[in-house]
Amino acid sequence: MAHKTGFVFLFLAMGLFSVHAQNINQLSDQEKKDGWKLLFDGKTSQGWHSYNKTTFGQGWKIEDGTLHRAATLLKGETGDICTEGVYENFDLKLQWKISKNGNSGIMFLVQESKQYSEPYMTGPEMQVLDNDGHPDGKIHKHRAGDLYDLIASSSEPVHPVGEWNEAEIKLDHGNLTLYLNGVQVVYTILWDQNWKDLVAASKFGKMPGFAQSKSGHIDLQDHGNDVWFRNIRIKAL
Repeated sequence: MAHKTGFVFLFLAMGLFSVHAQNINQLSDQEKKDGWKLLFDGKTSQGWHSYNKTTFGQGWKIEDGTLHRAATLLKGETGDICTEGVYENFDLKLQWKISKNGNSGIMFLVQESKQYSEPYMTGPEMQVLDNDGHPDGKIHKHRAGDLYDLIASSSEPVHPVGEWNEAEIKLDHGNLTLYLNGVQVVYTILWDQNWKDLVAASKFGKMPGFAQSKSGHIDLQDHGNDVWFRNIRIKAL
């Protein structure tokens, strides 16, 4: 009986794993009904391009259902990638995994223009980081889950290097909430006086285009390190 019970448990566990694996880069019927849209199909770069370009940088590759910035590949093809679409009020969810000593980020409200050479000049960032290995881990407001250089996470529910993290960025008519692995870590209101004071006291205070627009692109940062993204989905609010 013990052998049969163990076999049944293993079978069920394998089944659950199979179902979970099949849900990667896919939407359930309920998610579709609720208005979620996939931003990455897991197979192609459709819907994405390099910042301020029309092509998709070859330093990024589609690998095992992920968007992978491969640090060892084509160092001349560096740069962030961003969505074709522009989003205003939204709920964005995605999973990320960082390499040892790695650094990256998820930006939003990013503007594309020759006026701006880098996405961070216009778009706020939710930090992606190996807190223990990267030097930014020693800097307040630069750790994983932080609203980079603006607001530190209220807690740090980040998973270790090599494990997947679930990030969520929710922007609803100026109300900005960041979640990491299901835990709310940042809340603020954009464009009020407190926000203006936060920006002025940060490195972005000398960037006149920073967070000025109420809509923009979603951007995945190339910081020169290996990083993986998957399950990227968005819902308009």
